[in-house]
Amino acid sequence: MNAFSHVQIINGPNGEPVYVVIPYSTYMQTQSRQKDTDVPHQVVGMIADNAWTPARAWREYLGLTQLEVATRIGISQPAYAQQEVGLRPRRSTRERIAAALGIAPRMLDL
Repeated sequence: MNAFSHVQIINGPNGEPVYVVIPYSTYMQTQSRQKDTDVPHQVVGMIADNAWTPARAWREYLGLTQLEVATRIGISQPAYAQQEVGLRPRRSTRERIAAALGIAPRMLDL
């Protein structure tokens, strides 16, 4: 449980709480955690509309080619293409693909 300290509650005219003021550092921590869990709507749409794998949807969303991602991973483009169409790559493979895309590995678990 996250217990906030130094929290200020601002009440409205009727005395009911309206706003909570938290330290900026706490806010930034919540934002960085949120970035690791939010999948853009466009990525979800590409997966649903085109029946693409999460790896392909993320690559297309980020504007990368298979060759660029393969080079970042250190494998050939054909080898990466096989990984991208696989329904559920191994964990270590997902971690390498996620690192190449600059996203958290769990964002490929859609």
